[in-house]
Amino acid sequence: MTENAELTASFTELYGAAPEGIWAAPGRVNLIGEYTDFNDGFVMPLALPHTARAAVARRTDGLLRLHSTDVPGGVVSLRVDELAPHSGHGWAAYPAGVVWALRGAGHPVTGADIQLTSTVPVGAGLSSSAALEVVTALALNDLFALGLSAPELAVLGQRAENAFVGVPCGVMDQMASACCTEGHALYLDTRDLTQRQVPFDLAAHGLQLLVVDTRVKHSLGDGAYAERRAGCEAGARALGIGTLRDLPYEGLDAALDTLAAAGEDESVVRYVRHVVSDNHRVEQVIALLDAGEVRAAGPVLNEGHVSLRDDLRVSCPELDLVVASANAAGALGARMTGGGFGGSAIVLVEEEAADTVAKSVIEAFTSAGFATPGVFPAVPSAGARRLGPAA
Repeated sequence: MTENAELTASFTELYGAAPEGIWAAPGRVNLIGEYTDFNDGFVMPLALPHTARAAVARRTDGLLRLHSTDVPGGVVSLRVDELAPHSGHGWAAYPAGVVWALRGAGHPVTGADIQLTSTVPVGAGLSSSAALEVVTALALNDLFALGLSAPELAVLGQRAENAFVGVPCGVMDQMASACCTEGHALYLDTRDLTQRQVPFDLAAHGLQLLVVDTRVKHSLGDGAYAERRAGCEAGARALGIGTLRDLPYEGLDAALDTLAAAGEDESVVRYVRHVVSDNHRVEQVIALLDAGEVRAAGPVLNEGHVSLRDDLRVSCPELDLVVASANAAGALGARMTGGGFGGSAIVLVEEEAADTVAKSVIEAFTSAGFATPGVFPAVPSAGARRLGPAA
């Protein structure tokens, strides 16, 4: 039995009728550009083969029924006209928030039965929540014939996470899940959502991009993410600009002097330095990929990690160990990816060295007394899509 057939069967057993279709939306890994998206900056994610899948059927009675094969517990039943932000519901808040956001935008979603399953590792910094949001949004867009574009669905997913769940994330994760294409990285301007699919065929260059899941779980709802966002906004205000996107890299040193002279908190100075320099690193990597110089992106990844570790201070010992041990074993470059405080790192390696580097990282974790990390290649994959009819 295929995975889709299994999902169809479990939906039918659960809800008493077959779903109208099955949809998928991927997790993502971010190549470069961290904590830049809520500053109107640049990012460069790629979709992973790991997806959230949803079997869905419409309802017309105002009832929303949600179930996940990955989480213990029964069906979560909610009324669509009673959905309210910050009302809990655990994992179900993500798809429920999408329904709330769609209805709040005036779209006539009258209820649904939804069965979800996901292969995106939870807590690994690979956007499992965005995958849930986007797959729900895409399914409801199709079933209710809402006519929304992929970027519009991503923005609604972000609104669900910001306003309903309460995590002040930028739009990168949802845009990556909704818009990425196979064999490409997504160069996204988060200010106006213009995007370009940049060819990222690692195998053609004899390279691999490894994802190392440290198994250290993080929660971005614990205030650390929000504190950094607030610090970035404070820096922009002190500099008299709308967002840190408006500060050119060439003007960074002078701006940092201005902030220090004005008595801004030392953390604000560090956050500004990270965001502006990481926007510059995205532009560097784009230029290298366009020129076919993929290997030369390795040192830029290393610089990005140092900035995340020292200026933004969102790394952890396990992430730092991935970067150090991978580079010592011959990697071209490595950095933590995602929100940090755990989660995953990425490692750019020569294809023939991938196994050796992975083994060295695992051995370093064992020596340090850390849990064994998960290691897998990041294959640039397709964004959200309908997988077809239920059967």
